[in-house]
Amino acid sequence: MFFRQLYDQALAQASYLIGCQATGEAIVIDPLRDPAPYLEVARAEGLRITHITETHIHADFVSGARELRAATGAQLFLSAEGGPDWQYAFAAADGATLLRDGDRIMVGNIRLDVMHTPGHTPEHLSFVVTDTPRGAGAMGVLTGDFVFVGDVGRPDLLEKAAKVANTMEAGAHTLFASVQRFRSLPDYLQVWPGHGAGSACGKALGAVPSSTVGYEKLANWGVGTTNEDDFVRMVLEGQPEPPRYFAEMKRINRDGAPVLGALAPLPRLSASAVRAQLGQPAVWHIDVRSAAAFAAQHLPGSLSVAYSKSFSTWVGSLVPYTADIVLLAPADGEALVERARHDLFHIGMDRVIGWAVVDDVLAEYVGHGGVPGQIKQRTAAELAALGEGQAVLDVRGRSEWAAGHIPHARHIPLGELPERLAELPAAPLVVQCQSGARSAIATSLLHRLGRRDAVNLQGGYAGWQANGLPTSLSSDLVNV
Repeated sequence: MFFRQLYDQALAQASYLIGCQATGEAIVIDPLRDPAPYLEVARAEGLRITHITETHIHADFVSGARELRAATGAQLFLSAEGGPDWQYAFAAADGATLLRDGDRIMVGNIRLDVMHTPGHTPEHLSFVVTDTPRGAGAMGVLTGDFVFVGDVGRPDLLEKAAKVANTMEAGAHTLFASVQRFRSLPDYLQVWPGHGAGSACGKALGAVPSSTVGYEKLANWGVGTTNEDDFVRMVLEGQPEPPRYFAEMKRINRDGAPVLGALAPLPRLSASAVRAQLGQPAVWHIDVRSAAAFAAQHLPGSLSVAYSKSFSTWVGSLVPYTADIVLLAPADGEALVERARHDLFHIGMDRVIGWAVVDDVLAEYVGHGGVPGQIKQRTAAELAALGEGQAVLDVRGRSEWAAGHIPHARHIPLGELPERLAELPAAPLVVQCQSGARSAIATSLLHRLGRRDAVNLQGGYAGWQANGLPTSLSSDLVNV
């Protein structure tokens, strides 16, 4: 048996390629949208991808099942569990084999036994993997977003992200029942999860790529909690805010992502072409440079999202899916731009129409009488000297806020800012997060929307604490 985990750092997502070396057949579980990595591994190992499956309808990335099927002709295997509201709309058209609890997939001599493990989502499946010629029983279980290393999948996404009312608590009870079934598996089984640390699909995911059932019984709070009421309470509290794009992912993956094939290189736009786009609300210019470079000088109306692992999270949460996106980068940033475009492709933001060199764009803009934008910075000491009359906006997550905040701050998580702008005071704002990174994004968004009085707090809440300034645990003067 051949086994390979393919891990995407930006999404903290794991997909798997398992092959039977005797027959040359292989299956891919939970593929991302770009088929190239799976094709490369299969080719290098002398395997043919003949089967494709996924554990559930994903909320955090566009499924690559249809894209990989188009590239290979492989058979799709999709969940038929979960009731009529959570069926794959494209299954019949794509000739998919529908799976229910107790079914089996044979990939040469490799057997995948299907377990229905609902809770994170109603249709969720896990797969117990056996290399049958060895005769030693099952080797491991592919748990998707059901059981992670150190955590369990969150049951609140249908309600919080997909806006399906009154599903959160029921999902938690269902998840508890699924966990009891997981506990009945042999301790020696390896656990191969769908995500690692950094994913928003749980709250305490470990960075270790795999585990065992026995170890998770000892070390995983969710697997180790045997009282149902305690489990329900604990699994629902302290979950991070789901990125706003999760709802769009659910819809795309249920209905079927369009098959695009290989992406052409992103065209480089002239500075004059970018200048002609200014003032068009349907065009968003995303500046991928550092927050410091953006603050010093930028194209007015552009959004600062410095390229990092969280790039797609913030662009997907703040930019409409109907927008045309132009990436602004340094002159040597072509490779960086392609990585950024690739990350957006994985969350279904397909309307990236080009990129441009930011210095060229600024020169063109200034040459036609424009004045570059700037974002002012405040230090913690300067903010403290302004007193409680200075409006402060905290854009951190709820758990961060609950752990302590600037006493007179208002709280709106960054991902919720576009829909809660009416809650902001008219007075000039100092925007802060934990370190200054998310607040730099928020401040650039406010400038784009006309709030050019917004300034960024250098060093964020961490800098405030480092200066020994007062903090609060109360919820006074906040919107949560």
